[in-house]
Amino acid sequence: MLNYMTSHLNTPGNKVWINGTFDVLHPGHVKLFRYARILAGQNGTVHLGIDTDERVRKAKGPSRPVNSLSTRISNILSITKVDSFMSFATDKELKSIICNLKPKYMVIGDDYRDNPIIGASCIEEIFYVTRDEHSSTKLIDAQ
Repeated sequence: MLNYMTSHLNTPGNKVWINGTFDVLHPGHVKLFRYARILAGQNGTVHLGIDTDERVRKAKGPSRPVNSLSTRISNILSITKVDSFMSFATDKELKSIICNLKPKYMVIGDDYRDNPIIGASCIEEIFYVTRDEHSSTKLIDAQ
């Protein structure tokens, strides 16, 4: 598992969790990051979980991810500030990370509204953000 910390996890304020593949960044991702930063507040922290390359291949097929884990992390850090990021390879690992971190909020795309959310039992409140039909898969398939 890859970890990167830019601040202490016990910073006062709201802890906010966001996770996903983030293979090809699009305006919907930017909206999620902005919303997470707003929820965190001035003294809060935003924590990012990102799927490993192997997990992406299993979920989306052998031609994915388009960008490697290190490139995806680099791309995210170039457009937004996150206080920590962690990669995860399994649902169990993702749930463990979330439950150990104990974020107050999770920010997730509204396309997941009717699906079970991994780690939801360890989060006080989940915010579903409209991504305005943006999707990495749609962008890649349109090529």
